[in-house]
Amino acid sequence: MRIAITGHRDLNGPTAALVRREIRALLAPFADDLCGVSCLAAGADQIFARAVLELGGRLEVIVPAREYAAVLGGRALRGFEDLTARASGIRWLDHFAPGPGPYLEAGLAMLDRADRLVAVWDGAPARGGGGTAEIVEHARRRGIAVDVVWPGGAVRARATGPDAVADRA
Repeated sequence: MRIAITGHRDLNGPTAALVRREIRALLAPFADDLCGVSCLAAGADQIFARAVLELGGRLEVIVPAREYAAVLGGRALRGFEDLTARASGIRWLDHFAPGPGPYLEAGLAMLDRADRLVAVWDGAPARGGGGTAEIVEHARRRGIAVDVVWPGGAVRARATGPDAVADRA
């Protein structure tokens, strides 16, 4: 089973823990033959990638741009480096700098390889190109099953700095 992830980066600590628990529960039935597909953004993407690996699955990474890691900070960068080192495959898109266009292209490339999509999504409209809501819309148009994860009590973090996300939950 090939499952892709899209989701919010700005999860506070308690929300990240709730999301991690729900993602593990969603993925557990597929643990015998699981391949996770992720861009390894901070927050939901890295939580998902860790859960895939913890369950014994394979991880495939799609990197939106060559300078993608440069926009990640602190824990998110360390997580990206750790998870790419553990990935079974990495595809680098042909963009220099990350941004809405490369993010959308990366999201669509994930959908090209996915049987299902996990969306860590509060239901709000996308804040920019390639955002969670836009990827969910594309998946639904393609007939890809979407599992929305937004547990009761979940909130998005107010801080916006690179270390504001709880990506190591």
